[in-house]
Amino acid sequence: MYIPIIFREDRLKVQHNLIKEHPLGVLITYGNGGLNANLVPFLVYETDGLYGVLRAHVARNNTQVPELEAASECLVVFEGPQCYISPSLYQTKEVNSKVVPTWNYSTVQAWGVPRLVDDPSWLRSHVGDLTRMHESSSKSKPWKISDAPADFIASQLTHIIGIEIPIDRIEGKWKMSQNRPKEDQISVIAGLDTQGGASASVAALISKLQHTPQDE
Repeated sequence: MYIPIIFREDRLKVQHNLIKEHPLGVLITYGNGGLNANLVPFLVYETDGLYGVLRAHVARNNTQVPELEAASECLVVFEGPQCYISPSLYQTKEVNSKVVPTWNYSTVQAWGVPRLVDDPSWLRSHVGDLTRMHESSSKSKPWKISDAPADFIASQLTHIIGIEIPIDRIEGKWKMSQNRPKEDQISVIAGLDTQGGASASVAALISKLQHTPQDE
């Protein structure tokens, strides 16, 4: 990934947090048919392996399964908050007109050798972890695997296969107006806050980077 030094994010905890907050990753492999990519929800186990371990599952009939089985490496891309940045948000636009539009975004890319897991107990444990993570924010009664009949769950598990990817290499890129003067960063934060939604999330990240030493 192309990462100018000013946008590089090497803190492993920050990278892991983006994965946890935005777990739907793009799983990319290469096979006889060329490149193959699928959106897959992942869990990151931060204390396992050198840089953590990614775990997920896909349908058994997914065309990516044989590619994962044969792969010497795969890539998973996670995308965090992102939005368009209009030149009108820059305070320095009032001084001169030498400004252009851009896009602010945060992303993590992780590489590793995938391993397929065809073990009912592993799959049940994985699906349980995945369910607990996402049901924990439920405003109603959280759903549990045990809410469904055991034989039904056992049957459903036969249709999926697990994926485990020990992370061998991981990169983070936070393009969050670090290359702009401080006054532009402040005006971008204020402008994005008024837009709400994803733009407000980007504003929060810009602000956080302003107040967080990079060695933390």
